[in-house]
Amino acid sequence: MATYQTEISTGGGGWQKDADLVLSITNRNAVVPASGAPATGTTVTWSSTNGDGSVTFFDSGSNFQGTAQFPNEGPVGYRGRRVS
Repeated sequence: MATYQTEISTGGGGWQKDADLVLSITNRNAVVPASGAPATGTTVTWSSTNGDGSVTFFDSGSNFQGTAQFPNEGPVGYRGRRVS
């Protein structure tokens, strides 16, 4: 499990703080270790009624960058920095 402070960017307004992202994939420890972060190059994609996203991790899982789209909104840049 890993927790990331996140930011979104709509392009014109710069980066703005967003809610923390807590990443836990319990049945695939090789993707997200129980006490660690995803390896560099790992991509995680999700889709739900609460939004869609795709992020790729780098710096040994310390950071990610990608895109997200939340209900009734257009796609945004999405990035995060690991805090735990």
